[in-house]
Amino acid sequence: MHEASLILNVLDTVTRKCQEEGYKKINSIRLRIGRASGVLPDAMTFAFEITKENTLAAEASLLIDIIPVGGVCKACGNDFEIEENYLTSCPYCKATTFEINQGREMEIVEMDVD
Repeated sequence: MHEASLILNVLDTVTRKCQEEGYKKINSIRLRIGRASGVLPDAMTFAFEITKENTLAAEASLLIDIIPVGGVCKACGNDFEIEENYLTSCPYCKATTFEINQGREMEIVEMDVD
């Protein structure tokens, strides 16, 4: 489960930033996770609940925004978004020449702190 190592990195990052800015507590952390990132949101939440103990985020909630896979087809020129995790052809013309421009991200968007 690589989500455990990912959430440990998230916790290290937000904790370090809070300490630099003089905050003592993290109330929530919001992440953006793309459907094609290979990150399982449920596993990420589970790992967060286990690893947040004894940190500034001990009482925090983890909020996850799921980003659909999106791109542009090089054959027909259409922009698209799909709710599936993977794409094998353009949803409009079925061509296999497309560029993915969203859905692979995993980023910290915001945190609520005291």
